[in-house]
Amino acid sequence: MIRSALSVAFLCAFTSLAMAHCQVPCGIYGDQLRFQQMLEDEHTISKAQAQLNELSGGDITPQTVNQMGRWVAAKEDHATNIQNTIAAYFMAQRIKADNENYVKQLTAAHAVMVAAMKCKQSADPATAEALEKKIFDLYRAYEGKEPAFDHDH
Repeated sequence: MIRSALSVAFLCAFTSLAMAHCQVPCGIYGDQLRFQQMLEDEHTISKAQAQLNELSGGDITPQTVNQMGRWVAAKEDHATNIQNTIAAYFMAQRIKADNENYVKQLTAAHAVMVAAMKCKQSADPATAEALEKKIFDLYRAYEGKEPAFDHDH
């Protein structure tokens, strides 16, 4: 009985780990989805930066400080999402050392991570614009073609 209960507890505790996109050779990859997700994260960062700039231009009240804190947290979370996608998906699983474009892809992936870091450090909308450009540059290096995404600010 105790063994069964422990087994169920173990399975419940680690179910979410199994649902994350794997680092095992399952053969199911959604590269386009990852690019779309990174662009959505960048769009959220851009909106957060705009809101921070708008909120800081008026009277600073406790409510304003609260909203600014929430926008900063959202900006940080979405930049981290992008960094995690680059590290755990592209660099760990998809960018292969034996690919003829390895250095170009690796350099472009690193540039996205750095641009996401700069978005964490700043409320300047230029950092989100640079991040979007770096995501598109990675797409070009990775896919070998121009992006065909519907992504407007």
